[in-house]
Amino acid sequence: MTAVTNTMGILRHKWHLVVPLVALPVLALSWGRSAPGMVLAVLGLLLAGTVLAAVHYAEVIAHRVGEPFGSLVLAVAVTIIEVGLIVTLMLSSDGGKPTLARDTVFAALMITCNGIVGVSLLVATLRQKSVRFSAEGSGAALATIGTLAALSLVLPTFTVSSPGPTFTPPQLLFAAIASLGLYLLFVFVQTVRDRDSFVPDDLLTAPGASDDDFDPHGPPVTDRQATVALVMLLIALVCVVGLAKLTSPAIERVVQEANLPNFVVAVVIALLVLLPESITAVRAAAHGRTQISLNLAYGSAMASIGLTVPVIAALSLMFGYSVTLGLSATEIVLLALTLFISTLTVTPGRATLLQGGVHLAVFAGFLVVTLIP
Repeated sequence: MTAVTNTMGILRHKWHLVVPLVALPVLALSWGRSAPGMVLAVLGLLLAGTVLAAVHYAEVIAHRVGEPFGSLVLAVAVTIIEVGLIVTLMLSSDGGKPTLARDTVFAALMITCNGIVGVSLLVATLRQKSVRFSAEGSGAALATIGTLAALSLVLPTFTVSSPGPTFTPPQLLFAAIASLGLYLLFVFVQTVRDRDSFVPDDLLTAPGASDDDFDPHGPPVTDRQATVALVMLLIALVCVVGLAKLTSPAIERVVQEANLPNFVVAVVIALLVLLPESITAVRAAAHGRTQISLNLAYGSAMASIGLTVPVIAALSLMFGYSVTLGLSATEIVLLALTLFISTLTVTPGRATLLQGGVHLAVFAGFLVVTLIP
């Protein structure tokens, strides 16, 4: 009985280590096989567990390296795995799924810039009437997102050198270089040149919040603990994306049976992949660190374009895959509205409950037109 109690105690305290290590072999054994309903239920539980584990390890790393590096690590890690998932699905499809990259990136933009930002502001402003953050840092991030989105997702809709909302090879090459270049430039500014604009300090932290309030780890994290956390974070993220891919056929079946657009599948998968960042951002907002929430949301949106477009462009140019990047008229309207209200949100460096509600209203509109085009 004592042995069972000790085992349960270890599992309770080390669940974040056990769940990804269990999910990884289950993922390997299930890969490429058709899973029955009971197995899909188990995979869903493991997916939820690995999402929570990823959040834990991301917070450990953030505690060790500090901001804005902590937010950057999670954003880049999730995006790299997301890109891998897109490439895998494209290569496994006979038609190449030409709109998959566009749909996934656009869904990520709406989820991060409206969903995550909206919920974070809502949670943060429940504690006090308004929250403060760096208008300079958040504004720079938003300007970069708008430029990346316009060059990569809007321009193809209006170019005439190739049929449809697509780029010619030279245009696609330009979009890839511009996207990667702008993203790397922003990372340099965020982490080196103008780091203070992205770091919460006494002036940017909400009243009543302190480092002790936000620090869930107690003693400082050692280099060894940070290294283990980084490895486990990557394992957890691989499991999240892999399990999302395994459960996607079931999602596709539900979507088809409900006569919903195929774009719904991309939205659901994007929601699953972005869960670790979403939970981390909301928890930061709950502890009065709105700047961290915005770093995560805008960093994820930026990485989604800045890393996905170059990879997809290289895949298209090297192997001749067809890629459709141009957004539809409805999506362009939603993107323009998102950038407009986001500009009004970040410019004052101060937000209230109303701003959170506005962002969530736009996100709800995105979900409505996704389900009912």
